[in-house]
Amino acid sequence: MSNKRLVRNTNDEMIGGVCSGIANYLNIDPVIVRLVFVLLALGGGHGILAYLILWVLMPTDEEPVAKAKPFDEEEIVIN
Repeated sequence: MSNKRLVRNTNDEMIGGVCSGIANYLNIDPVIVRLVFVLLALGGGHGILAYLILWVLMPTDEEPVAKAKPFDEEEIVIN
């Protein structure tokens, strides 16, 4: 039995990682979950409320991946 947990995915987030976390938990494409939330938002605003509640209640994943830092203002020269 797998130890799947419903967590926000901070490595593949558009806003808060809620849709990506739900998609990982259900083994589906995150775009499908994002479209469901958009349709719920357009159909009365419940998608926005549900997203905000899940954003607050869902824990983040425990293994954040290092993100690339932007370059300094210095020019990088490779010889």
